[in-house]
Amino acid sequence: MLDHEEKFLFKEETINLANALAEPGVLDNVEDLLTDVITSPRFDSEVFTLERSLQVMLGARAGATLVGLLTVTPEVFDETAEVRIPPEVQERLVAWRARFGLAIDNALNFLNNPDGIQGHNFSTQIAHVEERQVLQGRLTLVRYNNEPQFFLADASVFFGLVVDILERLGPYLGPDTVEPETIAKLKDAVALMERKTASRG
Repeated sequence: MLDHEEKFLFKEETINLANALAEPGVLDNVEDLLTDVITSPRFDSEVFTLERSLQVMLGARAGATLVGLLTVTPEVFDETAEVRIPPEVQERLVAWRARFGLAIDNALNFLNNPDGIQGHNFSTQIAHVEERQVLQGRLTLVRYNNEPQFFLADASVFFGLVVDILERLGPYLGPDTVEPETIAKLKDAVALMERKTASRG
């Protein structure tokens, strides 16, 4: 919890944030930005610049305060109720904390501790985008605290990622770096891609 001085500063910063969010349309603009970042296939890298984007949108103090409010513990966040800010701003802040807070916090933790991943799961789905079907992949990473973090993107994004990873690892490979079984699986995967996309030729 916050001590007396921290609580005073916290309230001052929250009031400043509320004033920055008071302009018509700003609440919707901020929510659109947060949604775009969370659903981006470059989620972690964009979360890294999220505070800067919010500072440009709201002002330096307010942008930094909002990122803080999104990632503090609920007990600290509850103290905003003591600050007399417009109800619609308070309601939106609470909703953002619940909707975006955990994902942003996990992404920031991942950037600071990429070794914290305990496991992963990958699944696929067909999405309907602009009257066409799009194959998408969903990569879920399970962190050391058992809290999931997911990345959703079109299949082409993941194929590009696979190519990039192989190209970056390739120059450093040695005779004992990769198991023969793994190489066989990669060859099978490439053969499957060639069969499935053969109609293009």
